[in-house]
Amino acid sequence: MDAKGHTPPGACDSHIHIYDRAFLANADAPGFVDAADVDAYRKVQARIGTQRVVIVTPRVYGTDNAVTLDAIRQLGIANARGVAVVRPDVTDAELEALHAGGIRGIRFTLYTPSNAVVGFDMVEPLANRVAELGWHVQLHWTAAQIVEHQALLGRLPSTIVFDHCARLPLPDGAAHAAFPVVRHLADAGRAWIKLSGPYLDSRDGRDCRYADVAPTARAWVSAVPHRLVWGSDWPHVTETHKPDDPMLLDLLGEWTSDTATRNRILVDNAASSYGFAS
Repeated sequence: MDAKGHTPPGACDSHIHIYDRAFLANADAPGFVDAADVDAYRKVQARIGTQRVVIVTPRVYGTDNAVTLDAIRQLGIANARGVAVVRPDVTDAELEALHAGGIRGIRFTLYTPSNAVVGFDMVEPLANRVAELGWHVQLHWTAAQIVEHQALLGRLPSTIVFDHCARLPLPDGAAHAAFPVVRHLADAGRAWIKLSGPYLDSRDGRDCRYADVAPTARAWVSAVPHRLVWGSDWPHVTETHKPDDPMLLDLLGEWTSDTATRNRILVDNAASSYGFAS
């Protein structure tokens, strides 16, 4: 099933990863995904009808963002943006080059700190530096980590993007203590939440269309529709049984109460967050 007939012009897939062996020093590096290059993603775009995209550097590349910059170049900077991974030793010149290449944020994947190439101690100093470029910090943290570090979040000068519905675990969902922390930041215009990766916290699974995550997604839509973006999380590296990408986009229609809200999330919010032409 294709969703493109229902996708508005300018719609953005705000969270994908590109993998290309040409940019991998170790051809046998664990975590690499085959058949997930730019050409493969163009086929996904054709199916779901999105024109814009945000590419996030995968963990397997560490702090080497060349694969993401190349993907932005191939897809065209008018319709593609990137989120890089950097450490405090990154130079100002390197940050400026990343900006020129379409990077608009940096990611801290600390959901499993033992596997991370960055640390919580790096968040604030790097946020202070990238704020000058107008970039955001993107956080893939557990809900418990969000609560634990809420004072840190309140100090950050940059906009914050919370990955994957802020990873609110079930059965708590929106009743988790992280929800008001993130909502407060969103209400203040300081945070965005990605409606993406429903399978990451679902117990119902693909065959049930991740139905148990729907109340959490709807809670975000009800609370802060003006601070949400949608992402497919392609190529779904965590999943043995891959979801159908048009189905994931269709879920957004089930989580929103009207077409205007759905289109706002897909087009207007993404344009504002990532600097696409309106």
